[in-house]
Amino acid sequence: MPGCYRAKVGTRDDLLAAAKQCLAERGYARTTVRDIVAASGTNLAAINYHFGTRDKLLSQAMMESSATAVQAILDSLPADDTADPAVRIRAFLEQLIRSFTEERLLWSANIESFVQALHSPELRAELGTAQARARRALSHVADSATPDPAIGAVVQTLIGGLLVQWLIDPANAPSAETIAAGLRALAAAADPD
Repeated sequence: MPGCYRAKVGTRDDLLAAAKQCLAERGYARTTVRDIVAASGTNLAAINYHFGTRDKLLSQAMMESSATAVQAILDSLPADDTADPAVRIRAFLEQLIRSFTEERLLWSANIESFVQALHSPELRAELGTAQARARRALSHVADSATPDPAIGAVVQTLIGGLLVQWLIDPANAPSAETIAAGLRALAAAADPD
């Protein structure tokens, strides 16, 4: 029996914890309200009361889990303000790719939630807000002391494309080294002076 069936919890936060655990073990599409109810020790009414729908609960759980995963990567980067930005970026990419492989169901759920958002204006708005927070957090990838919104936007865009490649065709997905080399080449081509 999956671990998500063993948890015994009951509040809104506990429902979120159960949903996160089920997402990590089963993915978005295969996580049912029965899974979450069993994991939380509650009933369907608790999900409806606190979140309205399964999709809203799963989306909230996915957004929080993804944000936690990315923040853990950011927190592990060298905090020294004199650290070489190239070293920080490469370390970020290496740890991001490791996260894609070690937490594959979480990242698959991330993609699935974006597909669900195509059919829900409310979910689109929630994910849009989460995306804006992510861009702000990612603006520190190159320099922990000085945020750069352009870097946050580029890194967020890079994450999306890289995630899809690692989920669909990991054997041929680019490595952190390849991406770093490509970024250097793009920067040189964009500013040849």
